[in-house]
Amino acid sequence: MNYIIIDLEFNQALNTSGNEINYKLPFEIIQIGLIKLDDHFNTISTMNSLIKPEIYTTLNPYVEKLTGISTDELSSSKSFKEVFDDLTKLFDDESVLCVWGVSDIRELYRNTLYHGLDISLLPKLYINVQRHASNKLNLKKGMNIGLSSATEIFDIPTSDNFHDAFYDALYTAEIFKKINSSNSGEGSSSSLNKLISRYSYNNSRNTQPKTKLDKDRLFNQFEKMFLRELTNEEKSMIELAYKMGKTSQFQISTSKQKN
Repeated sequence: MNYIIIDLEFNQALNTSGNEINYKLPFEIIQIGLIKLDDHFNTISTMNSLIKPEIYTTLNPYVEKLTGISTDELSSSKSFKEVFDDLTKLFDDESVLCVWGVSDIRELYRNTLYHGLDISLLPKLYINVQRHASNKLNLKKGMNIGLSSATEIFDIPTSDNFHDAFYDALYTAEIFKKINSSNSGEGSSSSLNKLISRYSYNNSRNTQPKTKLDKDRLFNQFEKMFLRELTNEEKSMIELAYKMGKTSQFQISTSKQKN
């Protein structure tokens, strides 16, 4: 078994509340950092790649300040497809993704699909190192420690260059090794196996903006049909029927059953 500690940095639309957002890909990966460990926690490969954005080609000022990445650096970088090819060469059937929070896995899958690439090349098994570290510290359920705080508590030397994907992956790897130091090596992976989860990507989530029912338009449509105003009781019934219909609870199969 090998452990792929990975971290991502993203760019996003300049106007995050306007029409500039591509809801199929609200967060575009602009950097991938990776540390690959063997089952003895030895580093066997590393990766640090900037990615030229294709959707949000102008770097969001907040992202630029947070990451220290410049537009000039990105403009001369590889495309996502090229970096994806380099990335997947580091994976095999025994690879387990290790991340500081599962959002990076979700965005990796989403970016991969957006570019028409094969998500089956990505590892399906993962360990949420952030949750593991939080549990080690006996934090209350639902509370997760931040990476910077974790490096201090676990006495991990840093250069204060957080929000750089490579260094964040490096710090995550050091925390992972420290809290699992007794579980490295062949035959001692049973404890680690308990931390492994299987990732299932739901492509329907977060691809469209949130919406709400426009009651005025709904009621106006019925008033046009009936050529009169609706009563409050009728409006309540129509709204209820609309909501019940959205649940598909009254749908039945039209396929013929075999005898």
